[in-house]
Amino acid sequence: MEKLLKGIVKFKKEDFETHKELFKKVGRKQEPHTLFIGCSDSRVIPSMITKTLPGELFVIRNIANIVPVYREVNEYLSTTSAIEYAVKVLNVENIVICGHSNCGGCASLYLEKERFIKLPHTRKWMELSSKVKEEVIKIIPDGNEPAREWLTEQINIVEQIKHLLTYPFIEERYKTKSINIYGWYYIIETGEMYNYNKEKGQFELIN
Repeated sequence: MEKLLKGIVKFKKEDFETHKELFKKVGRKQEPHTLFIGCSDSRVIPSMITKTLPGELFVIRNIANIVPVYREVNEYLSTTSAIEYAVKVLNVENIVICGHSNCGGCASLYLEKERFIKLPHTRKWMELSSKVKEEVIKIIPDGNEPAREWLTEQINIVEQIKHLLTYPFIEERYKTKSINIYGWYYIIETGEMYNYNKEKGQFELIN
């Protein structure tokens, strides 16, 4: 905690002072251009890897950067409501779904149910990516774990893009080209980012 407290003091003295005018500008209003949906993993920092400033990204983070399929129910829907707000109220121009290497959430798709005895909510959440596991096993039926890990993380990104398009207000804007949707795959240990090319059906290095 001491490290966090010192960080707050340092931020106020250095970063805040550097961008004082920017903070005044965004103090009462935000106009982000991009909705960034990423994993909660502590190694993935959206503003750092995109070199963006406060006010540019509206960020949603959860385990395995999952987008629940659209539905209207009388429940508390955190990710769904945040997507709705970003698109309908903030009118973001872009939506990025960013997955990453060594994703614990994606890896959990292959764990035995017994491993989730103390994690019932995590197990339930990962059911949203059950189709990803099925697709990967069709391609890699054996135990080639490195290849399976890589493929699972990437197919999961593509699956979440499909989920996004079940939202009527997103599908409409996407068809009229008033919103862009991107799938990114981030390699933590190298800093490389790959973008999904829908036409080619593959991820390409952003360089």
